[in-house]
Amino acid sequence: MTPITIVVPVLNEAESLEELHRQLQAVAHANDYRLRIIIVDDGSTDGSWHVVTGLAASDSGLLGIRFRTNFGKAAALTAGFDEAEDQLVVTMDGDLQDDPAELPLLLEKLHQGYDVVSGWKIDRQDPWHKTLPSKVFNKLVGWFTGVKLHDHNCGFKIYRREVFDEVRIYGELHRFVPVLAAARGFKVGEVPVNHRARKFGKSKYGAMRIIKGLLDLFTVKFLTGFGQRPQHLLGATGLVAFLIGLTILCYLAVVWCVSRLFPGMEVVHLHETAALYYALAAFLIGGQFLSVGLLGEMITSFMIRKADLYSVSEYSGPHEKVPTPKQGSTP
Repeated sequence: MTPITIVVPVLNEAESLEELHRQLQAVAHANDYRLRIIIVDDGSTDGSWHVVTGLAASDSGLLGIRFRTNFGKAAALTAGFDEAEDQLVVTMDGDLQDDPAELPLLLEKLHQGYDVVSGWKIDRQDPWHKTLPSKVFNKLVGWFTGVKLHDHNCGFKIYRREVFDEVRIYGELHRFVPVLAAARGFKVGEVPVNHRARKFGKSKYGAMRIIKGLLDLFTVKFLTGFGQRPQHLLGATGLVAFLIGLTILCYLAVVWCVSRLFPGMEVVHLHETAALYYALAAFLIGGQFLSVGLLGEMITSFMIRKADLYSVSEYSGPHEKVPTPKQGSTP
């Protein structure tokens, strides 16, 4: 019997929860899975929590977690991950668009040597104004991060438990867990899954999701590429701007001196030259970037935890677990 924890973040999905629970139990019985279902109510106002409490009363393997208000999907997933004890953790939405019958496909792919397997809604049952931006977004994420998945937004994923010992999510970074995991050396894959049309409720995401996703993409790129060496990005940018400004100022100084030394030449008035102000702007901006980069290095040096420095796959021979320093301790 394979133990699996299912984490389901919920926001106003009262109509679909009982059917979702029934389908999950059917898949468990057909495949000899021992499911522990964790439903996180992220501030629902439609009676979802009443349904969750009823399901928990009839199923000893179901845990409900209720938030006081809406904290977002990343917070709901984190709450579920904190309660998960099984080595395999699955995330899925509670609106019945994710098909529980596809769970064996995810598990089979995971057993091929992967640590994270993401679903790919190959035939997505959503309107074009949601699918088209999603395709563009997935292309951008793949190009920007190097983690090329067809569907980063798919909430139907399976993970090995140790991924969440090292990957922390907040804000709306839940869609980037494969990217963050890959940056830690975990192996990421995907498998096509069935996607069903929505029967109940409405989508919780609007046009702002595109803007938020792009901003989060820049955040993830910085965290995965320069999170422990901010000066490499900020300092490099600042140094280039600083040197450009300095070069132009030196050139203007030489031109001014030459115009003063040779009487026949037209006198150059630097304050009337636009290049002077561009040079000063580049010079000052470069200095600011260098300063911010140094501050970032100091903060990183002080706040970084020992566990953030590397990722261990396994140990050979006697080994005692070293306690992880608390946040804020020096390495």
